[in-house]
Amino acid sequence: MQKIAPFLWFDDQAEEAAKFYVSIFKNSKILKVTRYTEAGKEVHGRPPGSTMTVEFQLEGQRFIALNGGPHFKFTEAISFSVDCKTQSEVNRFWKKLSEGGEEGPCGWLKDKYGLSWQITPTILSELLNDKDTRKAGRVMNAMLKMKKIDITTLKQERNQG
Repeated sequence: MQKIAPFLWFDDQAEEAAKFYVSIFKNSKILKVTRYTEAGKEVHGRPPGSTMTVEFQLEGQRFIALNGGPHFKFTEAISFSVDCKTQSEVNRFWKKLSEGGEEGPCGWLKDKYGLSWQITPTILSELLNDKDTRKAGRVMNAMLKMKKIDITTLKQERNQG
């Protein structure tokens, strides 16, 4: 078992969110759903039988989601980075995860639950770390103007000049 797992606090959408994420990523599944008992009603006002936690895997990474109430919200201080080998992969994850959410700059987005994601092409690091600092600078400038990252545009910018 994985020693460390991200623990995500939701108001009451933990199971819905876990199913949504599992539908997007391959090699993913719901592992276990724990339900509130009578004690959950007494202490947290949650009806017995309602979802308390959901353990799930995305691409083999274990996560835990909790229906903990409206006390805490997600912020951009924590995000999940998705490594994409192709533009097609970038496009697919961008479309599915941003639907009902909010597109941000430089490959960042918030999904419909407010969780932040970075949809990042694998090649981006290579392009930004080019030994020719002028090329790397052109790539950086182009990326900073984008929402969804476009690999072709980044390569074109690198090769100009």
